Amino acid sequence: MSGPQDLRAAVVAGALAGEGAQHALLQSIVDVAKSIFGARASSIMTHEPATRELEFAAVAGEGSDLLGTRFPDSKGIAGWVFTARQPLVLEDVASDPRFARDLADSTGYVPKGLMAAPLLLDERALGVLSVLDRPERANFSLSEMDLLGLFAHQAAIAIDISSAARRARAVIDGTEPELEDLALLAELIAGLDGLARERGLALIASLRKLLESLR
Repeated sequence: MSGPQDLRAAVVAGALAGEGAQHALLQSIVDVAKSIFGARASSIMTHEPATRELEFAAVAGEGSDLLGTRFPDSKGIAGWVFTARQPLVLEDVASDPRFARDLADSTGYVPKGLMAAPLLLDERALGVLSVLDRPERANFSLSEMDLLGLFAHQAAIAIDISSAARRARAVIDGTEPELEDLALLAELIAGLDGLARERGLALIASLRKLLESLR
């Protein structure tokens, strides 16, 4: 039977794998989005709740040197999309009052048009996916926004998995002591057998449902 140390080792391994895979998956999403829409660039910005900032986590095409750059989550068009939790299509970005010219100038690339969608998962906003300067068309297609929404959903799932992995590693490392009881509970359940184990897992399932109802 696996013991507590085996469980901790497995959690650490999973955490490291989850973090390592996130960037590759997000980069794949922006690469494919850029290609599918024939755009000059595509990017994913993730949200940092502690600082209330959006950070470039993956970029394809123009502005690829922006990785790691942050700005306030209430600023610019991306900030509006994140805060409003609504997708947006603009054919003339510069004429929109939400456009932050100073922010765009600082990136070294000022787009003419864009499509952007919030990364939503279980009513939580995790970031923004943007597609910049796709070829102009006479009429915008709703199917394009549906496709952008699918990309955004995949990105949200990847970010959520990675966040869970980081939280798990924080518990193992002891950098989030308030979650230590959760780690100890997992260890106790892992050491149980038979009916006691079933009851422990049922308790965890009930707790999860309760927490989900409080979101």
